[in-house]
Amino acid sequence: MNIDDFESLSMTLGLTVLVCFMLFIIYDLAKQSKAGRFGYFVLFGVLGLGVLGFVAKLVIEHILNV
Repeated sequence: MNIDDFESLSMTLGLTVLVCFMLFIIYDLAKQSKAGRFGYFVLFGVLGLGVLGFVAKLVIEHILNV
């Protein structure tokens, strides 16, 4: 494994852990504020758009590189 492969793997793994932690924070925020079903939907919808953008970026890069 060369340094480029290690950096790519580390970046992907680190960002995946960060995204999962951010989703946990959104869930905890909704639970503590007693947001209800619609509140959960709004929080995950609005705050989760950043995650969706990150995933879309990865998919687009994969499609363009193939």
